[in-house]
Amino acid sequence: MKITSAAVDTVRRPSAGLVVLIYHRVGQRTPVEVDLPRSLFEEQMAFLAAETTVVTLSDGLARVADPGAGRTQLVAVTFDDGTADFAEVAVPILAAHGVPATLYVATDFVERGVPFPDGGAALSWDALRDTLSTGLVEVGSHTHGHALLDRLPAAEVDGELDRSIELIGDRLGVQPSHFAYPKAVMGSPVADAAIRARFASAAVAGTRVNAYGSTDPYRLARSPLQVSDGMRWFRRKAAGGLGFEDTVRRALNRRRYTGATT
Repeated sequence: MKITSAAVDTVRRPSAGLVVLIYHRVGQRTPVEVDLPRSLFEEQMAFLAAETTVVTLSDGLARVADPGAGRTQLVAVTFDDGTADFAEVAVPILAAHGVPATLYVATDFVERGVPFPDGGAALSWDALRDTLSTGLVEVGSHTHGHALLDRLPAAEVDGELDRSIELIGDRLGVQPSHFAYPKAVMGSPVADAAIRARFASAAVAGTRVNAYGSTDPYRLARSPLQVSDGMRWFRRKAAGGLGFEDTVRRALNRRRYTGATT
């Protein structure tokens, strides 16, 4: 599938804009495909620092919305969930290479100290607070309980979002500006309106570039990284490629997540 997707890229080249990369876990403490080896993640961050223009998510969004901005290809790094390896493994590597990152936190897991699915230990508020002191980490919301907002009852949407915002503010002293839909599944019209009223952006699915002048920040596309990407396919994703692979994956995930609520 990756080879086919790369062939599609040669015909339909990615446009210039902001590439947003999604990570989940680093350190291979769990057997899931999104738990990258430390050495691979370090090599990827070294590549980004040396070969690309890395920006914060906030700066990247501002630049692609600016009609007067140059057409430089930009890359932003994001993490989902809030597992302990983010503070213990990923942040020291990010700091060593000067790469900023946005962490979208599912606050219920952090607040109660319960593990994420597939054995991902939740980080603590103290550890997350320490990551903020590096000046490289921005915290966003990933809902409170990792709820899928396309199937959460409309009456519960506000509470799901507001509890997350409240905890991030109370525990960290910051106001989250950015939001990521759990499992990159778009929410209901009620959820969309609630998110637009609370956040500056909302991330969804789509391995593609967020183009200059035509990006809806509430439909922010992100490119997921997996162990099997290695460096070969990582380089292509960092350049905004492999969109066809993501289209196929999303079609499969629509079946996979049928009936799920988180």
